[in-house]
Amino acid sequence: MRATAEIKKVIESRLKNYVSRDKTGIRREMLKLFLKLRSITIPRMFEYLNRKFTISYHSVAAMVGIVASRLGILHVNRTKEGTSSVYELKEQYFDLVTRIIGPV
Repeated sequence: MRATAEIKKVIESRLKNYVSRDKTGIRREMLKLFLKLRSITIPRMFEYLNRKFTISYHSVAAMVGIVASRLGILHVNRTKEGTSSVYELKEQYFDLVTRIIGPV
């Protein structure tokens, strides 16, 4: 099993790589929303991002899914009703994301 410091380095590398491929600024904006709001649903994220960018609901869901699964910096809380899941930025990665993205 990897040590905590090693896991953080891997996540930092993946996050930098993910943000470096952001040609439109939408990934950076999505991460800024997580820094600002801490937790958010896909419909609400779509509502915010759709104001600044031309994007589909499916694209927003895919971006959040990648950040949650591949980067591992989000915690998913499923509602009992089975409607929208709430995605939260894990506390231990708040400083890392702030350092890479910049303050909100």
